[in-house]
Amino acid sequence: MSGSVGSPLLWVGFTVLVFGILALDLGLFQRKPKDLHFKEALFWVLIWVVTGLTFNAGIWFWFGPQKGLEFFTGYLIEYALSVDNIFVFLIVFSYFAVPSKYQHRVIFWGILGAMLMRGIFIGAGSILLQKFHWILYIFGGFLIFTGIRTMFGQGEEHDPSKNPVFRIFRKWVPMTTEFHGSKFIVKRDGRKLATPLLLVLVVVECTDVIFAIDSVPAIFAITHDPFIIFSSNIFAILGLRALYFVLAGVMGRLRYLKVGLGLILTFVGIKMVIEKLYKFPIGASLAIIGTILALSVIASLVYQKRQIQTAETRSVEKAS
Repeated sequence: MSGSVGSPLLWVGFTVLVFGILALDLGLFQRKPKDLHFKEALFWVLIWVVTGLTFNAGIWFWFGPQKGLEFFTGYLIEYALSVDNIFVFLIVFSYFAVPSKYQHRVIFWGILGAMLMRGIFIGAGSILLQKFHWILYIFGGFLIFTGIRTMFGQGEEHDPSKNPVFRIFRKWVPMTTEFHGSKFIVKRDGRKLATPLLLVLVVVECTDVIFAIDSVPAIFAITHDPFIIFSSNIFAILGLRALYFVLAGVMGRLRYLKVGLGLILTFVGIKMVIEKLYKFPIGASLAIIGTILALSVIASLVYQKRQIQTAETRSVEKAS
């Protein structure tokens, strides 16, 4: 793989761009809590995807097709794996009965924390790989293990109350029992108290650490360039909030998507482990990952259609 494209000026420019986007989002679009409806969420998903692909085109133009393909493949992997984050968001919000108009705020701050954690993980991973290349095999083995577990549905229980952070927070942090609008902290009788919304945010942030352990090593199978890894991660994460509101109502229909994600993790793990023996061309990796994603979605939709047809047939038979 070719050298890094991340000059100090590029890092600074990218960081300023991201924080500018977040500041605009926080100041302009979150002044008042509101429900983000499907059409509006879909519009923002398209905006984020177009923004990411435009940035990808810039990488391709300035640094060549290889770096462009590395970014796009990494972006696709991270975007696909973010679906698991959405699944956990749904469970956490449902468990705590978070009103939909406040979910947007929790996800925003959760994404901010996720970006910080991704930066730390990517920096640490890059340093380790430079000094101890054999770490790549540990990453690969871990991804294969995680992929197989995901395919066979192991470790799917995400009960927030079993999260140790949940229990510690409830034990040691004074808090109210009810929501206070979109506030994370309120003042009562001169005391500052956490609201349930802050606990929800803490649980979301902690679960994202687990997902970062999965997703960050996965992109190291595509490229070792810290800037490509970080920027593709960030663009995938930036679109996560809008993607949540688009997919929230259809997650149950994507029956085989987790199988597809498991296959992707297993593939990139194998790719890491055999890197010395055979290096997959970046185009081939992109084609394999894209095909797995497409087939898992198509299989889910076909299964859903058959279920509906079966239910309709049984209904007709009972009526007759």
